Amino acid sequence: MDLSLTEPQTLLKDAATRFMQLELPKQRVREVDESETGFNQDLWQKMCTQEWVGMAIPAEYGGSGNSSTDQAVLHEVLGYYACSSPLLDSGVLSASAILELADDSQKSSLLPAIARGQQICAFAFTEAEYGWGPSSIKMKATNNVLNGTKVFVPWAHVADQILVVARTSDGATPEEGISVFLVDKNAQGVSTRLHSGWLGDKVCEVSFNNVQATILGPVGGAWPAIERALDKATALLSIYMAGGAQAAYEMARDYSTQRIAFGVPIGTFQRVQDHIIISLTEAEAIKWTSYEALWRLDGGHKEASVGISMAKAVASDGFSKGCDSSQNVHAGIGVDLDLGLTNYTSRSRTFQHYLGDATHHRQRMAKLMQLG
Repeated sequence: MDLSLTEPQTLLKDAATRFMQLELPKQRVREVDESETGFNQDLWQKMCTQEWVGMAIPAEYGGSGNSSTDQAVLHEVLGYYACSSPLLDSGVLSASAILELADDSQKSSLLPAIARGQQICAFAFTEAEYGWGPSSIKMKATNNVLNGTKVFVPWAHVADQILVVARTSDGATPEEGISVFLVDKNAQGVSTRLHSGWLGDKVCEVSFNNVQATILGPVGGAWPAIERALDKATALLSIYMAGGAQAAYEMARDYSTQRIAFGVPIGTFQRVQDHIIISLTEAEAIKWTSYEALWRLDGGHKEASVGISMAKAVASDGFSKGCDSSQNVHAGIGVDLDLGLTNYTSRSRTFQHYLGDATHHRQRMAKLMQLG
């Protein structure tokens, strides 16, 4: 197993780093986060110009068809600079679901615009009984008509289209009877409301009242495809979290050499060193479990799903823990919004649960490994 970057991946990382240094200094991160929508159209268009949005989409549908590891190099940089954008939800999760489920005509109609960033697609999965397994899908669809509510849906307020996971029948297992529908965000009967008081990327409640929708893929048999799409997005979210954890660690390391107490840098104090080591260890653990999972995914290994759930379990726990340790090093100044550490701490809380928390993924690993 060789997890080192190839030359093209190194060039991509360097180019993405230069772009983020120029376009997203920490003050702009705060401005975007505190804006009404949490979405910056100018930044999004520039990211589209870099052709990043179509990396998960094959060339025949307007993308560049990059490997998951290629995409991970980019997402790690995005996490390091606390970049909020619909790239993961639209260009990876939704695009992957469409690739898995749609027919050729639907793919040709939908994917090129997503690859160019001209259309943003949200993925509506979670409901009031929040969870990322098939048993959490309660919303009903009858004759392609949707009624019900989805909650904590990222980017639905700026999306053009929404993929909706709903139950078309009850089966012998929770996996049976699940379908995916495509809905125009502005269709009659669709309403979105931003959840207030939420940290990080803005999330929405999306309600459907007798909404006529287009089905993608087999009626009642969509779960295996949904799970594969979720795996791809979860692996990339984990490496995004690794980038954020690395930034939080570096902030702690650097501050420990600059802050003087009792005539010496605080980094000479053992307890401060303990916090720095914890922050570094968590960042490294997330990074390498994520890259191993991506290596398995690109190689088509049968254990890929286990590796992805392992990476997300480590990331869900480790990102928050690493940020907390960095906050401990900074003490009271850590809450200063101008410092920028809160950019990562808030995201660690948001992404701790998104696409499944540590408990969900440990349970999934146990099931995949047939541990009972």
